[in-house]
Amino acid sequence: MTYNSLLIFALEAEAHNEFNDHNKLFTGVGKINAAYGLMNHIHDHGKPDLLINLGTAGSATINAGAVVQCTKFIQRDMDVTPLGFAKYETPFSNQPPILDLNTSYTFTLPQAICGTGDHFDTAHNGADYDVVDMEAFALAFIARKENIPFLCLKYISDGADGTAHKDWEHALEAGAKAMKAQLALCSLI
Repeated sequence: MTYNSLLIFALEAEAHNEFNDHNKLFTGVGKINAAYGLMNHIHDHGKPDLLINLGTAGSATINAGAVVQCTKFIQRDMDVTPLGFAKYETPFSNQPPILDLNTSYTFTLPQAICGTGDHFDTAHNGADYDVVDMEAFALAFIARKENIPFLCLKYISDGADGTAHKDWEHALEAGAKAMKAQLALCSLI
């Protein structure tokens, strides 16, 4: 593992005892918990050399069981279009709607745009983003603001549809093992 890297999960269940010997943070579900947890960690322990967000995501366009590398992020529940802003744009932030993080850590995995929102999406149509989660945008945003390299791997646990809640629970162990294997291939753990 890269010296002083931090593995970030929303929930302990997503790590599924596969990362016990690694520096990790469990933030809780949602953008606010993710942001608060990461900023507290940075405040208490200093900036890590690399932030690695691992977890599950739903997708209507990528098959369950795949691991993807997210390099672009959208805040899917930000919609201030009635005031003339672009969809997903945070008003008055001077930030484009798509947070594009170029990373020097590249995998032979599908690249994905991650749509982060504070609701469990069961009606994803794949139009503007490939995968849905509830934390990655906030973590990527902090990484950019704090000038910390960021890597995001997501295990596709479900189809972001009507059975997503059942599929997600059954995919946790397989997801942790698959993400650990990908990190090991690149000597990041």
